[in-house]
Amino acid sequence: MKYTEDHEWLRAEGDEIVVGITRHASEQLGDVVFIELPEEGREVAAGEEIVVIESVKAASDITAPVAGVITGVNAALADSPGDVNGDPMAAWFFRIKPAEASAMDGFMDEAAYTALVE
Repeated sequence: MKYTEDHEWLRAEGDEIVVGITRHASEQLGDVVFIELPEEGREVAAGEEIVVIESVKAASDITAPVAGVITGVNAALADSPGDVNGDPMAAWFFRIKPAEASAMDGFMDEAAYTALVE
């Protein structure tokens, strides 16, 4: 697992990266009531806003951590956005096939992320 400064978690699975938000991000958002996911097959640039999350506290965006192509989305979140609050490490948002194989090299490990949020 790797982590971004934007409180996303990244898990490599084969040649894809699965992306979600951390428990810290989920707690900061409060109760999530709506999630808009990107379309499968969409080509995205690193840093591009691709997911919209609305909670009782605020609206927020998730950006693509790397450049690549969206290969899958967790459509169940559209019907049950609160799953993000229940178990944010299991409630993934999208899968992306990165444009570069070394795409995850620059992200934080768990110890570095824990130090960031404490």
